[in-house]
Amino acid sequence: MTALGLSSVTIAWIALLTAGLFEIGWPVGLKLSQNPGQAVFGVGLAVVCIFISGFLLWYSQQTISIGTAYAVWGGIGAAGTFIVGVMFFGDAVTLFRVLGVILIVGGVISLKLGSVS
Repeated sequence: MTALGLSSVTIAWIALLTAGLFEIGWPVGLKLSQNPGQAVFGVGLAVVCIFISGFLLWYSQQTISIGTAYAVWGGIGAAGTFIVGVMFFGDAVTLFRVLGVILIVGGVISLKLGSVS
């Protein structure tokens, strides 16, 4: 247990979920960099998000298996980027795209439920 009363496994999962959220930030940054006058900000956001996401993924893999960690990280990034694209960039919403995201989220949940760590 840590000073906060959380186990190392819980901290690793929090780090992994946070890594997944930062994984959403770098494609968003690259998208923003395509707007006039936002190139430096967008690329800067992407670089910062890549660094934080990668570090937290590395940290979480000290406790969580590589296959589970990578799949959860990538799933959060893919599904989250899809949602951000729809909400803020006018990306298309079709039945098959939504079904794909549901399958990604379902896979991430099954990996978490099936995880021994």
